[in-house]
Amino acid sequence: MKSNTGMQRRIFPGLTVEENLDVGSYSWRSLGQSLKADRDRIYELFPRLLERRRQLAWSLSGGEQQMLAIGRALMARPSLLLLDEPSLGLAPQIIDQLFDAIAAINASGVAILLVEQNAALALEISRRAYVIENGATILEGESSASLDNPRVREAYLGA
Repeated sequence: MKSNTGMQRRIFPGLTVEENLDVGSYSWRSLGQSLKADRDRIYELFPRLLERRRQLAWSLSGGEQQMLAIGRALMARPSLLLLDEPSLGLAPQIIDQLFDAIAAINASGVAILLVEQNAALALEISRRAYVIENGATILEGESSASLDNPRVREAYLGA
């Protein structure tokens, strides 16, 4: 039975992991450059995708699908990656792996705009934070300062 999760993550469920990654490279691939180095970079970031490279995307777990969606986006060689709730519906262990990868992606020079319900984790890996409530920015500044802000701690961190 096919899951509709693939549609939420915008992967191509009828394609393999490797085919999904190749689709992400479409914008620059016509330049005749090799896909192998870019795929290897994704597989290093998400080793589980290497194990599943010939598997159809619909049959991946939710966490694997999220890794694939991020990997496919990275195949386009972006300078900015927008992530909207990447931890939504994932197991805690997968969330930790995913956030380690997000931190590594950022460290490699890709700017990241992260919208995330898990405020504590988002504040731990980010440099700047914007707290938005009912469409209005109520707080902005360094993430480390936001972690120590009593209002943020009470409302978003359960302290």
